[in-house]
Amino acid sequence: MDFQLSAEQQELQESVRRYATQRLSPMAEEIERSGEPPSAELVSEFAEMGYLGINVPQQLGGAGLSNLDALVVLEELGKISSAIAFPVFESCVGPVRAIEKFADQSLVNELVPAVCAGQKMIAIAMSEPAAGTALTDLKTRAEIRDGGVVINGSKRWCSGGGHADGYLVYCRFSDDPGAKSIGAVYLDKDTEGLSFGKPEQLMGFRGIPSSDIFLDQVRVPERNIVLPAGGFKKLMAAFDLERCGNATMALAQASAALEDVSEYVQERHQFGKPIVDFQAVQIKLAEMKMQVEASRLLIWRAAVDAEQGFPSISSSSIAKCFANEIARSVTGNALQLMGGYGYSSEYPMERRFRDAWGWGIAGGAIDIQKVNIAGAMIGRRFNQRN
Repeated sequence: MDFQLSAEQQELQESVRRYATQRLSPMAEEIERSGEPPSAELVSEFAEMGYLGINVPQQLGGAGLSNLDALVVLEELGKISSAIAFPVFESCVGPVRAIEKFADQSLVNELVPAVCAGQKMIAIAMSEPAAGTALTDLKTRAEIRDGGVVINGSKRWCSGGGHADGYLVYCRFSDDPGAKSIGAVYLDKDTEGLSFGKPEQLMGFRGIPSSDIFLDQVRVPERNIVLPAGGFKKLMAAFDLERCGNATMALAQASAALEDVSEYVQERHQFGKPIVDFQAVQIKLAEMKMQVEASRLLIWRAAVDAEQGFPSISSSSIAKCFANEIARSVTGNALQLMGGYGYSSEYPMERRFRDAWGWGIAGGAIDIQKVNIAGAMIGRRFNQRN
């Protein structure tokens, strides 16, 4: 059991940190003001740096590194901003990995290298107006007709909605109840019958577009079926990796907040001395440090245990739940220690606080992760309907 990054991983971490700090911080401020996502030029730059699909096999255009390597990179970019890191998130732990593992090879060869090259971004479309936590209640319907698939329905809370180039849409292939009939189909953004609602105005996540998706007699080739009916379990196995990415994005808000407030309390003087000399401040710093370190280890454990596959629902849910909770706590305490400077939009702390709350909602709320954890402990799924 080794709790240290390898020399190569440490070098990767340092190189991303230097690049992110020197190059990306001003961009994060502009994205926060405008609400616009990272530019196509920046996404292409990420591709040139090898960050997109860093854990995707080399034969598909990725760097062929591990899930842990991808999460190390993601944390350093997420410390700059959630929006800056989001293209890397989607390419390394998002729906692209489900497509890579389960789709028809011709579709894999068409989509995955394009994502790694920065030419496409693919988003996931899961939730619906009446199916969020109760995802197996989804109603979006796919029917196989004459060698194609016709899809009707709607989706909510799609991060990347209206902006991404393609969508992995969870849908129902028959009237069989629950998960039995659920699979997923890939759709290009410009597919006839696919349209989008107005952009959501959220508390945080500025620069990560979100909108409703409407599907009206959308028809695509049958090869666009990534998983047919009965594939829900595989879809959620892939989503366990996305939980680790979500946890890392939450951790990034906390670790960046801790770095910033550690500098601030040494520079800020009150009563004739730096406020770090007050014991109450020291205790807060120590508590925040323990939370950040513990969160990082839980995330890394989930990634390493999975090797290049998908993490278990237990380890990914523990990592996500803990990271989501400590991110809110750490960013809140850091904001309080910085006082008016923490609350000011002139500084990134209040943005980190807002985004930290978002990651605890996205990808399965905190309490749902606890239900997952309890289910893994007991060895069965709990029926919330009875």
